[in-house]
Amino acid sequence: MFRIITVLLSLVSAFISTSFAQDQFAGIEIKTIKVSEGIYMLEGSGGNIGIATGEDGIFMIDDQYSPLTPKILAAISKISDKPIKFLINTHWHFDHTGGNENLGNMDVVILAHDNVYKRLSAGQLMKDFDKQVPASPKVALPVVSFNDQVTFHLNDLHIQARHFAHAHTDGDSILFFKNKNVIHTGDIFFNGFYPYIDSGSGGSIYGMIDATATLLKLVDDTTKIIPGHGPLANKQDLQTFHDMLVQVVDNVTPLTRQGLSLEEATKRDPLKKLNKKWGNGFLKPDMFLSIIYQTIADHK
Repeated sequence: MFRIITVLLSLVSAFISTSFAQDQFAGIEIKTIKVSEGIYMLEGSGGNIGIATGEDGIFMIDDQYSPLTPKILAAISKISDKPIKFLINTHWHFDHTGGNENLGNMDVVILAHDNVYKRLSAGQLMKDFDKQVPASPKVALPVVSFNDQVTFHLNDLHIQARHFAHAHTDGDSILFFKNKNVIHTGDIFFNGFYPYIDSGSGGSIYGMIDATATLLKLVDDTTKIIPGHGPLANKQDLQTFHDMLVQVVDNVTPLTRQGLSLEEATKRDPLKKLNKKWGNGFLKPDMFLSIIYQTIADHK
């Protein structure tokens, strides 16, 4: 079992490597979805991108992988001929920040939570994949960072970035388009499949549960939600995701309380009833369980 998991983790590590050759992205197309007037979601490879346009310029949320920057810019040019003024990173992972260097070289102002700056400016170990990630060059780093929240006022929009602690990582931001009833959750929300929760970067399934519970109180049935990964969503999609996380904890906790090892717990298949719906994404069921098991075991 664990030999299989090791092989799978090696494959995932190869998949998320920042040393991807350009031709590995050759077949990727950038899909543009209109979310609201002046607000768009871009799908490609990596985290979903948010775009807000208007006379004041373009506000951009995340930027996927570096080799995709030309395709992303081409997609944006079909929406607006205005320059990209601001880029905010919802967290530090390179499928959301890989284009920072390219955009920084275009004099785009990059922003993020303080912990994103700290992690991008120093080498990181993604322990779940045994993957060393080097520090980003200076031009790729946020030039403005914030502790709790910050609000942008442009294009007649009021865009608030709020930090949610210890959820997907320790530096997650959710973006609220206050007068449009649109939000971008970053990787606090994976729509339709098991999420990656980076405990090595301060993330926790309990923080994800708390963050999504808070978010559910701030949205309504007409809110349009851009998730970190997966299709454009609504409140019910977010509720379903939140309920799944709660069910995962409820199913796994008894096994940790019995003192079962991960291997023993995996044989019990505690996520069996959830796997058909949630286990077909980036993380397969055994991998997801292996990533969250110790966090649940350590929780008091």
